[in-house]
Amino acid sequence: MGPSVDTSIFKAYDVRGIYPSQIDEGVARAIGAAFVDYLRATRIAVGRDMRLSSPALAAAFIDGATSRGADVVDYGMIPTDMLYFVVARDRHDGGVEITASHNPKQYNGMKMVRQEAFPLSGDAGISEICDAITSGRVPAAAGHRGLVTSGDLLDAYVEHVMSFIDPAIIRPFNVVLDAGSGMAGLVAPKLFSRLACRTTRLCFDIDGRFPNHEANPLIEENRRDVVERVIAEKADIGIAWDGDADRCFFVDGTGEFISGDFVTALLAEAFLLKHPGATVIYDLRASHAVRDTVARYNGTSLMNRVGHAFFKRRMRESNAVFGGEVTGHYYFRDNFYADNGFIPALLMLELMSKKGHSLHDLVEPLRRRYFISGEINTKLPSMDLVPHKLAQLAARYTGGRQYDLDGISVEYPDWHFNVRPSNTEPLLRLNLEANSSELMAQKRDEIIALIRA
Repeated sequence: MGPSVDTSIFKAYDVRGIYPSQIDEGVARAIGAAFVDYLRATRIAVGRDMRLSSPALAAAFIDGATSRGADVVDYGMIPTDMLYFVVARDRHDGGVEITASHNPKQYNGMKMVRQEAFPLSGDAGISEICDAITSGRVPAAAGHRGLVTSGDLLDAYVEHVMSFIDPAIIRPFNVVLDAGSGMAGLVAPKLFSRLACRTTRLCFDIDGRFPNHEANPLIEENRRDVVERVIAEKADIGIAWDGDADRCFFVDGTGEFISGDFVTALLAEAFLLKHPGATVIYDLRASHAVRDTVARYNGTSLMNRVGHAFFKRRMRESNAVFGGEVTGHYYFRDNFYADNGFIPALLMLELMSKKGHSLHDLVEPLRRRYFISGEINTKLPSMDLVPHKLAQLAARYTGGRQYDLDGISVEYPDWHFNVRPSNTEPLLRLNLEANSSELMAQKRDEIIALIRA
C-alpha cells in the first residue's frame, strides 16, 4: 500500500483539498513522482500561486518529480495561464501549477497538464496518479536525480497577451480592476501600463490570506468592492480576476455583472471582426446569444460539452479560433488552445474601442432579448437518483428537440434548458433561457419543482 491519502482530493479536472489535513507535503511529493512516471516525463515546468502553503507544496512536488529523474524548470509564483503558456511554448513534457484557484485560503491543490498544455483529467491522468499512489505503485527513486533550474517568464508572457489586440486603438477608458489579492496583481500592472486607460486598482497586493475578500468573483459579495468603485468612479468597465487569474469577470458601468454567456457572445464578435467566417465553440449551457451572434457574422458555432479537456480537444479538431464556457473559462487557438484570464480583458476593451460603445451599451441588446436563469443547483440525496431524474425530464419534455451530450438538453422555439450532474458532488445543475422574463421564470420554477419532487 502507498501513503495514506484522502482520495476525495482527486477531482474531475484538478487536485484540491484543505491544507494540511487533506493535502500536505507528503501527498505533494507522491503526486510529483507519480505525475512524472505517468507522463514518462524528462522535463516539466512548475509554478505556484500566492497561497501561504504553495511554496512548501511546490518544493515537495519538485522533490518528488526530480526523485524520478525528471528535470524541473521552477517558474516561481505565476498565474495558471502563464504555466500553460510556457509548457506549450517551450515544449515541456508537462507542467503543474500549485493552486486552489478560487477556493478559500485554507485550500490548495494542483492543475496538471501534459505536452501542449493539454489538461490531465479524471478520465485521463488524474485517476491513474491517484491509483498509483494509493496502491503503492509509485516506483522508488531513479538512479539519478533531475536538475532544478529557475525560469523567468513575465515579459515574454505580457508580449504574447498583448499580441491579441492593437493597443494603439484602445480608448482612454476609465477602468476599475480587482485582482482579489491574487495572481492578477503580477500581470495586470504590466498590461495596463501599455494602454491609454485610466485605472483604479483594488487588491493588487498579492496576499494568500485574502485580507479584503475571497478571490472568487462568481460570488456576489466578492464583487461588492469592484461594483461600488465602478459606480463611484463612473467607470466604463470593471474587471475582476479569480485567485490564480485564469478567469476574468466583467461589470458594466451601472455595476451590473455580465454573465459568461454574454461575455462569450461579445468575445465571439471580437474574433469574427478579425477572422471572418471563423469557428467558435460554446458550451451547451450557454445562451442562444452566442449562436445567434456567430451566425450574424457568418461564422460557424459548435455546441460542446462542459469541461476544459473537451473544449481543448474540440477546438483542435475544428481549428476554432475561440471557445467560451459560461463559468468564465475562455480558450484561444493562438494561445495554444489554452484558457487565459487576461486576453478576454484586452479584447473587451478593444471591442468597446472599435464600436465606440460602453460595455453597458454592448450588452444591452442581449439583455433585452435573452433571459437566462443562471446556474441553479439542486442537492440530491444520492448520485444514484441522477438517471431517474434525467429520464423524468426527457419524458416530460418530449415536445422539444433533445440532446444527451451532457445530462439532458431540450430546445423549444422560445425556450431551452440543460440539466446535468456535477462531476464532483451529488448535484443537478439547471441552466435555462427563454425569450421573455415571464416564460423564463415559469419554466425555471416548473423544472426545479420536477427535479426536487
